[in-house]
Amino acid sequence: MQVQTVIVDDTTLRDGEQSAGVAFTAEEKLRIASMLGQMGVPEIEIGIPAMGVEEQDVMRAIVDLNPAMRTLAWCRMTEADLDAAKYTNVTMVDLSIPVSDQQIQFKLGISRTSVLARIDSMVKMGKDRGYEICVGCEDASRADESFLQQVVERAENAGANRVRFADTLGMLDPFTTHRKISLIRQSSDLDLEMHAHDDFGLATANTLAAVAAGATHINTTVNGLGERAGNAPLEELVLSLKHLYGIQTGIDPLAIAPLSKYVSEASGRPISWQKSIVGEGVFCHEAGIHVDGLMKDARNYQALSPSELGKEHQFILGKHSGTRQLITCYRQIGIEISQAQAGLLLQKVRRYATNFKRSPSQRTLQRFYDQLNQSSTALAVND
Repeated sequence: MQVQTVIVDDTTLRDGEQSAGVAFTAEEKLRIASMLGQMGVPEIEIGIPAMGVEEQDVMRAIVDLNPAMRTLAWCRMTEADLDAAKYTNVTMVDLSIPVSDQQIQFKLGISRTSVLARIDSMVKMGKDRGYEICVGCEDASRADESFLQQVVERAENAGANRVRFADTLGMLDPFTTHRKISLIRQSSDLDLEMHAHDDFGLATANTLAAVAAGATHINTTVNGLGERAGNAPLEELVLSLKHLYGIQTGIDPLAIAPLSKYVSEASGRPISWQKSIVGEGVFCHEAGIHVDGLMKDARNYQALSPSELGKEHQFILGKHSGTRQLITCYRQIGIEISQAQAGLLLQKVRRYATNFKRSPSQRTLQRFYDQLNQSSTALAVND
């Protein structure tokens, strides 16, 4: 794949907040927007103007916070929604409309012809009002491909700057995504944005496939927040693009962990211990063969360095630990043990981890050592 520039358009403040039960305060939205800007995210989708005056006020405050960052408002492709956007001071609007027959007929109750006509009139209206325009193709993954080509062509002719391909139901796989995005790319020079949902756990993979096929922009959310199973996670895509494709997004990885933690607290959505990139356990190691390899050279079992995120490897004692790790752990509490002692103590550690489902504390390790010494003393006396 030819190395290209990819623009991250983060939608934590719009689609992320649409997670069931999530509602950010104005202060939380401003802080999230500030953190996104400081870490180098070039674009953010900041809300839905049609929700009313309170939403518009917060959106306007976010725009004033960092005028250099491009801000987008999400709008239905209606004049009323476009009217509401004028109170936000955003520079770009995403005018969204369904493009699948399912949603055209059973959500809007109109025809394909009407969709094309609305794109033509609303894009021109938005351009006349001074906005950059992204045409959001809702449910694009289920759209008839020939009709989707017509939609893109109509958007381009009307003056749109970008088209958003929305896998609204998260039903694509990477191979299909690549094929569909390639078809659009071959017929249009418009900026092309991928908006992926994670219903089958493929949002990151589908977004990467879209980039490989020529997408210029990607939608993300912090921690993968979003409708149902969520959206493509910002943290996964920033580091995947860098390490797998050699694409720099300009986003500082060291800022990811603090942002992830804050969004988790503000959203009330705890992060899974093993959540890629930002989970507490992703740089923890227990298995003896892995720990031994890491101690010899971190590159033996390291695809992503924890230092890039301001973290470090953690070695956890448990059922699968080896004697080398145990000797190191005892050395850290000031006790030198022999290989023979380590073998006996490791049996205690494994039983403990199995019974209590956690690693032994330093105090427990001291107790195991004392018990071993007492047993050895008793044997010596009996002899």
